[in-house]
Amino acid sequence: MHRVVITGAGSINPLGHDVISTMEAMREGRCGIGPLKFQDVERLSIQIGGQVHGLKVEELFSRQQLSLYDRFTQFTLIAAREAIEQSGLEFSNELADKSGVILGTAGGGITTSDQNYRMVYEEGKNRVHPFVVPKLMNNAAASHVSMEFNLKGPSFTVATACASSNHAMAQAFQMVRTGLAPIMMTGGSESMLCLGGVKAWEGLRVMSKDACRPFSANRNGMVQGEGAGVFVFEDYECARSRGAEILCEVVGFGMSSDASDIVTPSKNGAARAMQGALLDARLNGDEVGYINAHGTGTAVNDKTECAAVADVFGQHVNKLMISSTKSMHGHLIGGTGAVELIACIMALRNGEIAPTIGYEEPDPECPLDVVPNEARQAHVQVVLSNAFAFGGMNAVLALRKI
Repeated sequence: MHRVVITGAGSINPLGHDVISTMEAMREGRCGIGPLKFQDVERLSIQIGGQVHGLKVEELFSRQQLSLYDRFTQFTLIAAREAIEQSGLEFSNELADKSGVILGTAGGGITTSDQNYRMVYEEGKNRVHPFVVPKLMNNAAASHVSMEFNLKGPSFTVATACASSNHAMAQAFQMVRTGLAPIMMTGGSESMLCLGGVKAWEGLRVMSKDACRPFSANRNGMVQGEGAGVFVFEDYECARSRGAEILCEVVGFGMSSDASDIVTPSKNGAARAMQGALLDARLNGDEVGYINAHGTGTAVNDKTECAAVADVFGQHVNKLMISSTKSMHGHLIGGTGAVELIACIMALRNGEIAPTIGYEEPDPECPLDVVPNEARQAHVQVVLSNAFAFGGMNAVLALRKI
């Protein structure tokens, strides 16, 4: 088995247009959630979200490219460029032939779908752009990353709702660990902040109208966000031989299915995914210092996750830190695990634990150290990143300081 390390990271999200600004916002406990700005937002009951503002796409992409790139693809390419630049990699010859890209998304090009449904059904137009299908398809972002960076190896997209990024990164990790690929680009992206995207989520009645307050007794629902996180997963010996800067090591993953309910999470399913990650990484529970929680801010998710953590870690739970950065950037659905991985890297590299902001009232059903409201300095060697999706799809990554 090959050791797998992360040698590049990139992101664009409500907290910042790159990793450095994202970490700075997490460190400061800054909130990226605010009033939504898009066409017909006044028709929504929910009018807040973690929206990416100030993006000048015309300076980053050509007119021809923009005709092919949905917003979720734009986010992916921006993050991928940053990750590749940090890694110092160029793909050619055998390295290009064997390296690939696995990305996660839930909605794919939903902004493109929304725009074109509006044109056909509201405006009565009988024609749409010839590139609508390649623009909205879920694998569009992965395809464009492979083309821009000459990645000719295994390339595909994973769609498992809110666990999409973690499932994608787990598959990329497995590819490198087993020697099927020396390097994999991986992560996830999402952009559902449009009339149709938010209106659909309103129907579930799980959305907050004012703020995301995970683990706080007065929480009242989740808040959507948008953005992307992309990483370079690389064989350790390859990275070392070329003198690459190593951000951290990916050491294991666990996956499970609740097989019980389409929207209500299972404590057992979440626990089995965390246990699986520890087993795969050959770690004891007491080695884990921090967990980046799924932590959506809904009552059922938060209490179920806290109960699962308590079951898995036993007495060590009193020494664990667990926080939800969704309180700052919102729930990026299929891209959320990728942006949250930045908080895990920050914990391992910088010894800085991102807080759960908006925490106001202790909840007896969430009696854990949720790092309330302010970031914390702490020395941790191992972290977990949790993702528990609708449909009972659970994926947990384990990472270690190197």
